[in-house]
Amino acid sequence: MQLRTELAPALAAGAFRLHYQPIVELSSGRTVGFEALLRWPHPTRGMVSPVEFIPLAEESGVIVELGAWVLHTAVHEAASWAALDPGHVPYVSVNVSVRQFHAPGFVARVHDELAASGLPADRLTLEIVESLLVGEQEQIQADIAELRAAGIKVSIDDFGTGYSSLSYLHRMPVDTLKLDKSFVDTIVGSPQQHDLVRGILQMAAMLSLTVVAEGIETEAEHRLLTEAGCGYGQGFLFARPLTDTDARARIRAEAP
Repeated sequence: MQLRTELAPALAAGAFRLHYQPIVELSSGRTVGFEALLRWPHPTRGMVSPVEFIPLAEESGVIVELGAWVLHTAVHEAASWAALDPGHVPYVSVNVSVRQFHAPGFVARVHDELAASGLPADRLTLEIVESLLVGEQEQIQADIAELRAAGIKVSIDDFGTGYSSLSYLHRMPVDTLKLDKSFVDTIVGSPQQHDLVRGILQMAAMLSLTVVAEGIETEAEHRLLTEAGCGYGQGFLFARPLTDTDARARIRAEAP
């Protein structure tokens, strides 16, 4: 209850921070993008996990304003990365909640943030959850189509854990599947899971979808995913979430 009441004042006071976890090309290890991850350094509790405060923000409705701050901050910080390595500008991936996506004017806000920041549309990926695609979908389809028509990429986060349905992948115009960490965790010790992951990757290839594997922590996981045809991944094996300063240093270090 205390955390819930502190959310809005913390947002107003500028207490939240963004960290960026690198997304890499598995074959080369080169950073292709960063996922923006929200952090709350609390004055008395220390670093509060998003697992704790994001559900509270959803329940209270603060998630819409909080999500708008994340989008604004991530887009503007990512726009400044272009000068670090003009020949290879990483994209930024921003999570969007169901409530935020349904908020009036969300698509227009995305366009406005891109215009104000100067970030090219193809350098922004919006990560949505599978539950957004369940039920009445006509307006959702239209909004996603409008975003993608502008060049913005759309990704399905935590694929395989929620309302997975092959039918919506045919109907929904998306670009990327984020393969949930639960698949990655078991790919080494379970032949069945390995075959399932390979099947997901083959299906994605047939639908011209990119796959990013989440939560890669070991070289064995890295090797099996690469051999199975997964192009991209993120996880502690490559880097923990970085501050903007450290993300910029990583981009500079990889520049030719």
